Amino acid sequence: MATSAKQVAVRLLARREHSAEELRQKLVKREFEADDIAIALLELQQGDWQSDERFAEAYIRSRRLKGFGPVRIAAELRERGVDELIVHRYLSADDDIWWQAVEHEYRKKYRDSRFEDYQEKARRMRFLQHRGFSLEQINEVFKK
Repeated sequence: MATSAKQVAVRLLARREHSAEELRQKLVKREFEADDIAIALLELQQGDWQSDERFAEAYIRSRRLKGFGPVRIAAELRERGVDELIVHRYLSADDDIWWQAVEHEYRKKYRDSRFEDYQEKARRMRFLQHRGFSLEQINEVFKK
């Protein structure tokens, strides 16, 4: 008996949350028909098996705990097909947690060591930018 697109999607969702776009891409790779994929995704969303909002919450929590900032996480969510409204709702860059996170990442990497010149400061700033923190957040760390 052939496995349906919905069955495959349910197995994928049993492992972790996925965005609808991630599921669609994985089902396309498994060579399911576009109509079958669309129907499966619709049924999963209607049954609350798949939710981009739930995916966004879990993804943000996971990436934040790994030391990434809101700018990078937002870009990664967009790459995974999450709607901009959902990204904005769950990822407020002004939230206090991000101010604490940028300071934590800086202290974890550099402890309380001082930088000697502008090049070292720029290198540290690039590190935090690469982690996904905004310039405003980064500048606040250097004021302290």
